[in-house]
Amino acid sequence: MESLVEASSGAVGALVSTTILYPLDTCKTKYQAENRAHHQQKYRNISDVLWEAISTRQVLSLYQGLGTKNFQAFISQFIYFYGYSFLKRLYLRQTANKSIGTKANLIIAAAAAAGTVIVTQPLDTASSKMQTSEFGKSNGLWKSLSEGSWSEAFDGLGISLLLTSNPSIQFTAFDQLKQRLLKKKTNKKGANTVSSPEALSAFSAFVLGAVSKCIATCVTYPAIRCKVVIQSVDSDGHEMHRSQPKSHRTVSGAMLSIWEKEGLLGFYKGLQAQILKTVLSSALLLMVKEKVTRTTWVLMIGLRRLLFLTRTRLKSS
Repeated sequence: MESLVEASSGAVGALVSTTILYPLDTCKTKYQAENRAHHQQKYRNISDVLWEAISTRQVLSLYQGLGTKNFQAFISQFIYFYGYSFLKRLYLRQTANKSIGTKANLIIAAAAAAGTVIVTQPLDTASSKMQTSEFGKSNGLWKSLSEGSWSEAFDGLGISLLLTSNPSIQFTAFDQLKQRLLKKKTNKKGANTVSSPEALSAFSAFVLGAVSKCIATCVTYPAIRCKVVIQSVDSDGHEMHRSQPKSHRTVSGAMLSIWEKEGLLGFYKGLQAQILKTVLSSALLLMVKEKVTRTTWVLMIGLRRLLFLTRTRLKSS
């Protein structure tokens, strides 16, 4: 039951954060996907993408692919939080430990993330293609998935598996910081019996989520940039994309392309926008998750008490 509560609250948090920040995500992704020499770049910064949407009267196109992205976010976060919570509880039960160490937490988080990536990779590829398409000319989910081969739906799977280290670092840091903060709160209150798991305040969850995600993003950003380049529709159009050598759709091909056209700094193009988006998204996700978790537990406890009272009355009558 605890795993189901964690999964549901995580999925709801992902849905809320993805919807609120989607225009920023679209601008960020289109900016990251552009892989040209400096004198040929269409976008000098992320605000150029927003201005293009406004000047061409395609502001609503900033939401192209939102349905697919939300579907992917909900499914991936549900699978991740369910797997993470289940494996963590299984580990504690098998080892008879009261808490989980950092090393074990990293391994469990990575295993949960890897399973999530394999299941949701086609949705991730489709949403990236939708976001990087020309404004107003984005295909739907089915067409995005069916226009290429089945193997192309898993473009970037290898680097996505590599990037499982990102949420592993993030949630391990968040969990450890959360445990320390809650331990201090418990010590202040004294050893009182609590009927439901202690939860962070919305502000505390937001701050811890922002700090943990910022660290993870800075460490893994070059891989994130390569992944966007691999999965995107080519900036010069579909025909150019079709004629592009297959090697450019591999990790080594993307790295070589970025190095030749943009140099070393190209691997960090859009880092500020990535940090802004991912930190806000992660913080919102974890903040909503903490609140949904607390509300769910209160409802569950209330329902159990109601069922208990009902059974007691029936037995007494």
